[in-house]
Amino acid sequence: MVTGEIVNRVANSALITIDLEDYYPKGERLFFDIKDWLYEGLVLREKEFRSLVNTHDWSVYKDQFIALNCSSDAIIPGWAFMLIRLQLCGIATEVVIGDLEALETTLYQKIISELDLNFCENKPVIIKGCSNKPVPKNAYLFLIDKLQPIAKSIMYGEACSSVPLFKK
Repeated sequence: MVTGEIVNRVANSALITIDLEDYYPKGERLFFDIKDWLYEGLVLREKEFRSLVNTHDWSVYKDQFIALNCSSDAIIPGWAFMLIRLQLCGIATEVVIGDLEALETTLYQKIISELDLNFCENKPVIIKGCSNKPVPKNAYLFLIDKLQPIAKSIMYGEACSSVPLFKK
């Protein structure tokens, strides 16, 4: 029988774990559907649309992340999205055209581009794969792009069962 202290080799190693869930921005997400402001859900009538934009209470979107789109097959001119965006300037935290996944992708693209990863230089890095928050798949690609030039190695998963992806 072997006696002695149990040593956590993972905790004592130079391995760095990055969990993208740790960078998940707090705040409410909302899908704003322009369809509700179209005649019969299909036709944008400029005068009525502008009136709705001008009279809508935009303050309810304070500090929210907004995905702006149209769920019907209507053709929406670019200026309609811009008109709404102008109303949300200084109110909403972020506004994108697309669905909620496009919103999360945009948020993570900004977060990762501003992330200082110098602490990963010439070190083995593991990117944690499981999350309870909606981390978009593209976020992992953005992180790989940023880590690949500086990390010694990159793995995916958990320290006990990681998948090797890259090694210098």
